[in-house]
Amino acid sequence: MIGLLGKKIGMTSVYAEDGRRILVTVLSVGPCKIVQVKTPENDGYYALQLGYETKKPNKVNKPMKGHFKKAGVEPFRKLKEFRIENPDEKFKTGQTLSIDNVFQEGELVDCTGTSKGKGFQGVMKRHGFHGGPKTHGQSDRGRAPGSIGASSYPSRVVKGLSMGGQMGNKIVTVRGLRVVKIMPDDNLLLVKGSVAGSNGGYVVVKKSKKNLR
Repeated sequence: MIGLLGKKIGMTSVYAEDGRRILVTVLSVGPCKIVQVKTPENDGYYALQLGYETKKPNKVNKPMKGHFKKAGVEPFRKLKEFRIENPDEKFKTGQTLSIDNVFQEGELVDCTGTSKGKGFQGVMKRHGFHGGPKTHGQSDRGRAPGSIGASSYPSRVVKGLSMGGQMGNKIVTVRGLRVVKIMPDDNLLLVKGSVAGSNGGYVVVKKSKKNLR
């Protein structure tokens, strides 16, 4: 198994055995239940669909009710599909997976979350522009982007130009975070560094491919 679903709790610090202070993000990961086992015969590939955080049955539409009923599990708020590399393992629908079954202290993980939404922002905050000069008759151009294109050619604004717009509220993956501590009794995972998103936001924690290097 390569990953689990969870929530971001917040940030704190712990101390290593040599006295170093390590900043960590506290994640509440799992337990997750297997809702569906995908096989090449039925779906064309091996994968597990995991459910995290139960929800009230009256909040589930009819198609999803049938999906959960077929699996024999309660309705879940979040579903996520994970490819499995070792199909020989016996995974069954309804099986519960927890952090001590998947992760180990010291290994690297990739954490995916939704970054904080900042709304519509200008180029200085969004892209780090320096702004226009404060003299020479440009008192009103302090935070403006400046020219956005030429007049004769190409006579248009090129694609991908850095301009003001929606900032944040995007799916962000932070790779290669080291697992500092695992607390299986509380389903807590402490990883070194920061994870995108606000406290209480959903995250996906996967084993990092950097472990193979």
